[in-house]
Amino acid sequence: MEILAREVGVNGAHGPLLRPTTLRVRAGQVALVAGEPGTGHTPLALMLAGRMTPSAGEVTVNGQADPSALRKLVAMVDAPGVTEPEDALPLKTVVGEELSFAGKPAGRAAVRDWLTRHDAEQHAATRFDRIPPTVRTRLLTELAAERPDVRLLVLDCPDRHCDDPHTWWTVARQHATRDRAVVVLCTETSARLLDLPAARLGRQIQPPPFTVSNTEDETR
Repeated sequence: MEILAREVGVNGAHGPLLRPTTLRVRAGQVALVAGEPGTGHTPLALMLAGRMTPSAGEVTVNGQADPSALRKLVAMVDAPGVTEPEDALPLKTVVGEELSFAGKPAGRAAVRDWLTRHDAEQHAATRFDRIPPTVRTRLLTELAAERPDVRLLVLDCPDRHCDDPHTWWTVARQHATRDRAVVVLCTETSARLLDLPAARLGRQIQPPPFTVSNTEDETR
């Protein structure tokens, strides 16, 4: 599976929301994409997921421009104002809703079992905005990965919750498999702290994504 965003851009009423950006990612890879706040993180996520039409360029999956296929294959994780859970909901409610969306059993027992398997049962009744940031990103990514058809996870600015980017970078690596790719959108500061080559919002020539092996080693 390959998803290619070729020179995609979005125009807003007062200027560009995203300047033309190119990004290619295949199953088994993690793409780190950095940009300053306000340079188009969520617009790029929406276009990768087939939920926004580019003003310029196109997004293809296996060479075909097919927004309906993208909507099926791509899950946006914790996107601000789009897929982030409501702050006041308890974690158990968020988990139940996500499991139901994935077509999984979502009753009380199923939610309890899921939380136990993911070492989060102690947070079941906690308001979602009070869940520890590292737990929040890990659980939301796990829940998105429960969807049987999803082949690309897009983590939208996980660094807005956590000062240590290594925590969510580890999660991203763990979810890049033979059948699935991961894109992480972050700030320039996070990319510098990771000390890794990152693609940039508003650029067309990008470094290759990281290929993650079965033993979680990265190669370039």
